[in-house]
Amino acid sequence: MVAVAAAALLGLALLLLPWLASTRLVRDRIAVELGAWSGYRVDIGAPPDIEVWPSFRAVVPAVTLSRWGASDKPPVIEAERIELDLSPWAALRGEVEFSNVRLIRPTLRVDRLDASRYAPEWPAGGRLAAAVEKARRIVAENATAPALEDMPEDAFGRLSFEDGRVVSPSASGEDVIVTDLDGEIAWLNLDTGLTATAKGIWRNEAVQLEMASPRPLLLIAGGQAPLTFSVTSAPATASFDGVAEFGENGFFSGQAKFAAPSMRRVLDWWETAVTPGTGMGSVTISSQVSGNAQRIKFEDAEIALDDNPGTGALELAFQQQKVPVISGSIAFQSLDLRAFLSAFTPLVPEAETSEEAIDGSFASLVNLDLRLSAARAIAGSIELTDLSASTQVLGDLAAFDVSGARAFGGDLQASIRFDRSADGTMVETRLLASDIDGEALGAAAGLTRMVPAGKATVSLILKGPGATWSSMLSRADGSLSVNFGQGTLRGFDLAAFEKRLADGGFFSLAETADGNLKIDAAEIKAVIKDGLARLDKAEARSGAQKIEMSGVVPVVPGGLALRGQISADDAQPADQLRFFVGGSWSAPYISPAYARPMQ
Repeated sequence: MVAVAAAALLGLALLLLPWLASTRLVRDRIAVELGAWSGYRVDIGAPPDIEVWPSFRAVVPAVTLSRWGASDKPPVIEAERIELDLSPWAALRGEVEFSNVRLIRPTLRVDRLDASRYAPEWPAGGRLAAAVEKARRIVAENATAPALEDMPEDAFGRLSFEDGRVVSPSASGEDVIVTDLDGEIAWLNLDTGLTATAKGIWRNEAVQLEMASPRPLLLIAGGQAPLTFSVTSAPATASFDGVAEFGENGFFSGQAKFAAPSMRRVLDWWETAVTPGTGMGSVTISSQVSGNAQRIKFEDAEIALDDNPGTGALELAFQQQKVPVISGSIAFQSLDLRAFLSAFTPLVPEAETSEEAIDGSFASLVNLDLRLSAARAIAGSIELTDLSASTQVLGDLAAFDVSGARAFGGDLQASIRFDRSADGTMVETRLLASDIDGEALGAAAGLTRMVPAGKATVSLILKGPGATWSSMLSRADGSLSVNFGQGTLRGFDLAAFEKRLADGGFFSLAETADGNLKIDAAEIKAVIKDGLARLDKAEARSGAQKIEMSGVVPVVPGGLALRGQISADDAQPADQLRFFVGGSWSAPYISPAYARPMQ
């Protein structure tokens, strides 16, 4: 009999449940309970629909959450509807208790804090705010060992959202920041762990976030607690696993990873002011990190730039700087210098042509002070070993210096500097090479003819203005000095050359290429002005004979305008063979000259 009566009462309760829960009392209680938790003023557009099966829940349409006393502003949160999993026994008492909340097509309004940060207008009260304030007092009493047993234990539940968006007020109305936002925050009680996931579209890219912490309330209150999070997108991925503190000073320490198939794409995605076309390849970093909002240290860092792996230590500083400062050292086993420079500086054009514009916009994003070394390195077609170098970007100045390297069988030092000013762009390059194979250097510079094979010492300085590399070279000033020791001038038959001069008429230098000329020494000295190299001295000695050249050569490959002569030590002026050289370096042409001897 008791069982029958209990069943009858249960049946009656189930019959009465939809009616009781749909009354105005329960509708108002839903708004009150949501407001009590959130701290916002909650308005409901219509009575909720009550569903009993398969679960007891309320579907509440047209819900808005606004800050109290801000009736002239749009709601902080509004949703097309909210679905609440309710406690049936609380509903029978005319009360509302819910554990799971689902926001369908919500809109979150946030205010812009600075160029890259946004935040919603936080409520002045509410249970969650009160719990956070209590946790802050506990942390303030003992930040190193807060009384965790005194932390608020309020039940929270699960908060999920579907097809949401984030917007920010603007002069034109509202700017849409994130769309297609789906996710869930699982936080059963405030003194237990939290997991959160979210995915959406930000700046036309799909982004997924994941975060977890066993002590989230401690983090929110400014205490230190474990934290893991990850960001996944097509342009880049990042993750962190360690401990963090979000207090006034802030602190974090743990293992971090970052990977981007193309830093060019990442910078475009972040809407930075880098000139289109800047060459920036893939970057991956895995490191132990520690720091705060002013300084971040990367220790035992494993770094790969365009698949060039290296190890080192870096530091990222924000203190008293308009842009971040990256400093440190990286050691590579092998390194593509072109990839490195194009990823970090404006010093190298992306294309192989010198018509590529010189991009100085990177300096507005970050300052650099990096030292690097490599057992092996390549710079285009040039191979180097035992490389020691540094790169700096500071405001309008960018510089890359090779303090030492082995190349072309000898020692090499080089530098390139880029300086922007109100008057334009100035670029300066320097090269000092000693005991190198001159023929190999000439081939790397595109000079496949008339460069002796043998040991050489080279000094080159170029400095000039220009918006592109070719315009800079065509207007450059500087100097060139080259000294060759004993060697061989390949592809030059002196006897055939003299015979063609004696025969008269124009001829191609290629017609006298079936031979080699042994030389005892050669020397070139030139002054460069407005992109033209004036040869002050250019001579080669082979036994008793001497070959001399004078004239001008354009720094940018172009037409030649040279005159030369071949003579012996005891020869009279009348016996000297004089000639003109025209055409280009790739296809020079010779013609005899019968003018008076060169002075």
